[in-house]
Amino acid sequence: MMSKKTMLYVTAVALLVAGCASNQQLLGSEQDTALQVAVRRGQFEMSCPSATGTVLSSNILQPVLWNGIERAEYTIGVAGCGQKATYISVCQLGSSSCLAVSGRNAASW
Repeated sequence: MMSKKTMLYVTAVALLVAGCASNQQLLGSEQDTALQVAVRRGQFEMSCPSATGTVLSSNILQPVLWNGIERAEYTIGVAGCGQKATYISVCQLGSSSCLAVSGRNAASW
């Protein structure tokens, strides 16, 4: 038989692993929309319709208030026509709404 301490440890690890898997699933479900929004903004700002994007990182943002809105944040690199820029796309989880805000472009580095 397992001791109470061992059982508690196993349960805690299982919950931690389950939480990580669900965050990755949430990030994956919003990633395409976030990428598309950032690429469209980059194409416009660079006057480069052929610019493409790459997701550099992603993170779940915790709600500011209890029972608040969870959001996914993506850092996206957009490159094309000899230019590069980064954008931060923030998407409300469970919604199709995303916002891409300007990061830094290669000209200012």
